[in-house]
Amino acid sequence: MTDPHAYCQEKAAASGSSFYYSFMFLPPERRQAIIALYAFCREVDDVVDECQDPQIAHTTLDWWRHQVGLIYEGTPQHPVGQALKDVIQRFNLPRELLLEVIDGMQMDLQQTRYLDWKALNLYCYRVASVVGLLSAEIFGYTNRQTLKYAHDLGLAFQLTNIIRDVGEDARRGRIYLPINELQQFGVPAKQILDGQYSDGFRELMAFQAKRARQLYEQAFAQLPAEDRKAQRPGLIMAAIYRTLLDEIEADGFLVLDRRTSLTPLRKIWLAGKTWFGA
Repeated sequence: MTDPHAYCQEKAAASGSSFYYSFMFLPPERRQAIIALYAFCREVDDVVDECQDPQIAHTTLDWWRHQVGLIYEGTPQHPVGQALKDVIQRFNLPRELLLEVIDGMQMDLQQTRYLDWKALNLYCYRVASVVGLLSAEIFGYTNRQTLKYAHDLGLAFQLTNIIRDVGEDARRGRIYLPINELQQFGVPAKQILDGQYSDGFRELMAFQAKRARQLYEQAFAQLPAEDRKAQRPGLIMAAIYRTLLDEIEADGFLVLDRRTSLTPLRKIWLAGKTWFGA
């Protein structure tokens, strides 16, 4: 029989995500909990990215909705569900937030364009801010203002992801950059789908990077001093993601034909520096 937490650990480690580096210094109980949450997010995200048939993807996401119900009833079948069953007993993880993550993945199956920032903001909330709110519960806080920080930090992370992955998403037929902003900077959708750079495209990306940086600053301004230590994993993620954003901008936003990333050694250095300096 598969050990649920070992399964989650393997899932998280295999992803190579920057999130994994932010968990490194946590005490074992909290690290185990956040890895279970991360594994859940990976499972439902993989449904959208790896399922070629939209109908099968919809059905699989519905199956995961049912699993969430079973987690709270104490009878999940999937190893990730079994790991989360342990976690929700120790930490306050609301069922509706786990379902909201699935709602975000469902949006990916239903639309490939977003009219404006308001529409994209809802998507970012579901796939990232909600994860931030759940993570804040696991890391611990004493001041509810910390939840506003977690919400805005999630938006900043997701927008950074969108900036980094423009080309990769376009090859899947998706453009997350708001339609009205493409029009504002004179960038036709076809240009992005064809992987063509232009001055307008670079200006559009600089506009998105500026918005992401404003979201980081907005988040940091809302983190109460008394919760800063507990919330260090989020600050580690922010250090890694802001450095990534700086690299992308320094390279001239060459995101249509390549994916900028930081080396594992650099991520570990940023993680250690942030953990011990926060």
